[in-house]
Amino acid sequence: MTDRPATPGAPVPKPGPHLAGALRRPPGQVDERVRTGRVRLQALVSGTVQGVGFRWWTRSRALELGLVGTATNLADGRVEVVAEGPRQACEKLLELLSEQPPRDPPPRAPRSWYRRPGLVLEVEHDWRDAAGDLTGFREA
Repeated sequence: MTDRPATPGAPVPKPGPHLAGALRRPPGQVDERVRTGRVRLQALVSGTVQGVGFRWWTRSRALELGLVGTATNLADGRVEVVAEGPRQACEKLLELLSEQPPRDPPPRAPRSWYRRPGLVLEVEHDWRDAAGDLTGFREA
């Protein structure tokens, strides 16, 4: 590497092995900045999740947890959930999106927490730093 300034129009070198490792993490490993503080959760929910009240239910749970974001129907039948807020609250929302509701309601549990509409088959998710560009929680 040299200290010369880059020549305008010169090709930009591809990242070498020293950078490639910085851009990829092993599965399950999360950047420490994302582990604590405010985060953004992006989840793609597959199953019978459109036309059954799933986005409304997701919005209600997110607002109860103090999160901001969106729940959006996608053309392929999935619902995209983007939520920002404290890491712990986002993890709880992900847990609620992913878990299968019990056949019989637990005693004293609010109906809304165990009566999730639709049928969730899979939840793919990703964590990022909070962007801070969301307000409220809307269905789209």
